[in-house]
Amino acid sequence: MRKPASPELAAFLAVGRFAVVGASQDRQKYGNRVLRCYQMHGLPVVGVNPKLQTVEGVACHARLGDVPAGALAVSVVAPPAAARAILADAQARGVRHVWVQPGAEDAAAIAEARAAGMVVIADGPCLLVQLGFHDD
Repeated sequence: MRKPASPELAAFLAVGRFAVVGASQDRQKYGNRVLRCYQMHGLPVVGVNPKLQTVEGVACHARLGDVPAGALAVSVVAPPAAARAILADAQARGVRHVWVQPGAEDAAAIAEARAAGMVVIADGPCLLVQLGFHDD
């Protein structure tokens, strides 16, 4: 794993337990690749997708509120139109660190989350690039 490029990235990774909102069974979609990237680096991860029960052999929950309690950092890989609801769910769940992956950004939702005290990584680095990912 590469060294994180910023203190925000380091703090995100230090949480040590991760969820991918927008997890997918389609290996060509970023929701699948981001989840596999966590797995590739030996990081504990769960998926969040209301239509799935498992992705790549790990549990998939219908919503963030269904993920078992404990510290959790969240990667968002969903359409920007869903960002506000996802970030509100993350806040209600007590998530402090969120990484909105490129293509999932909604500026207003990100600003609201930051105003609420969440640490949001957005408008820049992709987890796949920062950690290093290769398709198997």
